[in-house]
Amino acid sequence: MDMTIDAPIDAAPPRAPVASPIASLLTAPILPMLLRLAIPNMIAMVGSTLVAIAETSYIGRLGTIPLAAIALVFPFAMLTQMMSAGAMGGGVSSAISRALGAGDRDRAATLALHAAIIGLCGGLFFTVTMLVFGRSFFTLLGGRERVLEEACGYSQVLFSGAVAIWLVNTLASVIRGTGDMRLPSMTLIGASVLQIALGGTLGLGLFGVKQFGMPGVAAGQLIAFTCAAVFFLWYLLSGRSRLPLDFRAFYFERAMFLDILKVGAVACLSPLQTVLTILIFTRILATFGTEMLAGYGIGSRLEFLLIPITFAFGIASVPMVGMAIGAGQVKRARRVAWTAAAASALTVGLIGLVIALDPALWASLFTADPGVTAAAHSYFHWAGPAFAFFGMGVSLYFSSQGAARVGGPVLASTARLLIVAIGGGVLMMAQAPAWTLFALVGGAMVVFGLSTAVSVAFARWGK
Repeated sequence: MDMTIDAPIDAAPPRAPVASPIASLLTAPILPMLLRLAIPNMIAMVGSTLVAIAETSYIGRLGTIPLAAIALVFPFAMLTQMMSAGAMGGGVSSAISRALGAGDRDRAATLALHAAIIGLCGGLFFTVTMLVFGRSFFTLLGGRERVLEEACGYSQVLFSGAVAIWLVNTLASVIRGTGDMRLPSMTLIGASVLQIALGGTLGLGLFGVKQFGMPGVAAGQLIAFTCAAVFFLWYLLSGRSRLPLDFRAFYFERAMFLDILKVGAVACLSPLQTVLTILIFTRILATFGTEMLAGYGIGSRLEFLLIPITFAFGIASVPMVGMAIGAGQVKRARRVAWTAAAASALTVGLIGLVIALDPALWASLFTADPGVTAAAHSYFHWAGPAFAFFGMGVSLYFSSQGAARVGGPVLASTARLLIVAIGGGVLMMAQAPAWTLFALVGGAMVVFGLSTAVSVAFARWGK
């Protein structure tokens, strides 16, 4: 990571003019534009959250064994989404927005076609990996007998359509790179509604349809994302987007892949580390008993619901930062990054602070068990005040993608992983009380947020 302060590049010679509404991302007041871009993303992410709730409800009706099975598959499904939408997707939006900011629309269009190839390859990688090694993964996580079979049945259907998931998130990132957040968000909301309807119908056997169980629930997502991928391809090829594509003018260029992968490939380490952090901490906490694990589950559920806020501000900053960098407006790019980080930290931090002061506002929605409630309260008391740092770090991670300087935030995520893994192991061997683990999680969030902020403050942005 380069720790030198950037030179004042804003005095660079004027670039070629870019067409409106793309130009507005370089000239409009930062906070109003950021909110305008963030709100559609927030709505779309809320739709994804509702899908998770609906699918959990469907699977719960199928029985306890399917519920245990989905817990085995969930980390890998989450990893697929995080890598394709947030990590590699951020690399795609970054490369396209930087090209548009520099006034090079032809390069942006060529980058978009290369991005589609990367999405196709990413999806195929997950399909082959999970179809070949999925059973082994689930066995390592403790899957046995019927639980293992149900997990494999769900996984085989879901990951057979991983190409559709990757294409949807990649093509949505292409469109976001032009500053258009509304169309990807509306499309993803439509896909969420379709997934809820089809997953319930096929999984539970509604309206006279044969009940397919877990594979049926997975088929709902496969069909919904396939439809969304087809729509995005049509939209981009029809000339209706801000960046129309032309396959006839396409040519392979190694530099185009590198422009995307130098951000996206490195950024993929962050969601991988996030999933590892969750798995390691869950495994450590399981030794403290079912009540502690259930209490943490209630707390982590709130974290999951807060991710749409951090994602919305962060992903909205990517095209604004990227276009500013491409246009040589480094000072504006930094102002965008810090504004998005402040908005995310303030919003998420206020929620965390309120819940830390009165955990019953959230915990009472899920349980009345005294032991589980006490564990959830302990988690919120220690981790809740740190949510602001988590929101700031995630937002700056996305902004760094827009600037093509993502190494520092990824190292900050590594620090968080090491703190939880090493610190948690030490506390477990020392037989420390469970509250110390919750304090460790909060401390790891603080380190992640502050480390990311320091890396952004000192990293050199611009060419």
